Amino acid sequence: MKANNVTRMLDQRKIPYTVFELPAEKLGAVETAQYLGISPALVYKTIVVTRLEKGKPILAVVPGDHEVDLKALANAVGEKKLALPTEREAEKLSGLQAGGISPLALINRGFQVIIDQTAQSITEIYISGGQRGLNIRLAPAALASLVNARFAAISR
Repeated sequence: MKANNVTRMLDQRKIPYTVFELPAEKLGAVETAQYLGISPALVYKTIVVTRLEKGKPILAVVPGDHEVDLKALANAVGEKKLALPTEREAEKLSGLQAGGISPLALINRGFQVIIDQTAQSITEIYISGGQRGLNIRLAPAALASLVNARFAAISR
């Protein structure tokens, strides 16, 4: 298993998790689910969402088979309007490659993290480990407490 900053941090904080190595090319959440032989509803993707006013982007963590509902997300964070950047802009804003963007790799970088409330009814979710080819399964509550996230209905 490849260790990276994310797995080292999880070990340090004694958070139970399981690592899955995937092909290094960019896989979407649905392809990741197919590769792992699990439901896409268990693989959560991290979507970078920008504010129209100043302020750090938001990381919306939603099930692989859902889309971010920008209106619901705007309500959850108290913004009038939000926008989806291009993949290239998302990579620039996060400093991570698409397919490897993860709130776990962006702790203490000032991103507001909102996890779709569907995660609260699942014991473990799969999320990117901060680089392509690395996926981590952990409890949603552990993720939320690590990245200081709130749960809200933000997908459709």
